Amino acid sequence: MFPEGHGPAADPAGSHFERRIRSFQPRRSRVTTGQADVLRRLWPSWGLEIDGRRVLDLDALFGGLPVVLEIGFGMGEATARMAADDPATGILAADVHTPGQGNLLRLAERNGLSNIRVANGDAIILLREMLAPASLDGLRVYFPDPWPKTRHHKRRLIQPDFLTLAAPRLKPGAVLHCATDWEPYAEQMLDVLTAHPAFENTAPDGGYAPRPEFRPLTRFEGQGLDKGHAVRDLVFRRVADGVPAG
Repeated sequence: MFPEGHGPAADPAGSHFERRIRSFQPRRSRVTTGQADVLRRLWPSWGLEIDGRRVLDLDALFGGLPVVLEIGFGMGEATARMAADDPATGILAADVHTPGQGNLLRLAERNGLSNIRVANGDAIILLREMLAPASLDGLRVYFPDPWPKTRHHKRRLIQPDFLTLAAPRLKPGAVLHCATDWEPYAEQMLDVLTAHPAFENTAPDGGYAPRPEFRPLTRFEGQGLDKGHAVRDLVFRRVADGVPAG
């Protein structure tokens, strides 16, 4: 769809890494003409491939700003709003949804947001191969696929192994913020996060947190609330001595 280097690649990591159970499915359909145009123009400067072949220099990418990784951003509206509300924080936004990548870059260009970079590919490879220890000031996972069928629960992103991988990339005190409207997944997230030695719950009662003001109420979330869905926020802090850095 895009010439090399002028848009997101279909499989940036290729065969360089072992195949694993994926918690996502690449989606490249329904790219509008406008989205394709902005991807071709802005990808060389604002996009990056998760190819696992280098360690990112986040200071160079974001001009020395503290950086938060957001895994999965849909069409990017909430990401763009958070970037606009907090220009002193860089957002490294990772997803595989090509229309969403194009829409987020369009919003960034329209609103003059220089603190967003869009990463294309598997966030596991990004964390494992491309981020230095203690390089992130936060991690956001909003409304990940709940994989509701029991046989697919192993595909859920928030698992002990994922937390063990992510923890060393987070600075002590960095916040891991998850949100979901799928109650069984929220319960699993709470159990897994509470049990992990690298994280502590910021909620005084050890349960769910109120929605922080910085997380926008999305259109999708509003529709769910109108239907009576309960949205759960989980806000955990990276502790200094849970998992060795490396």
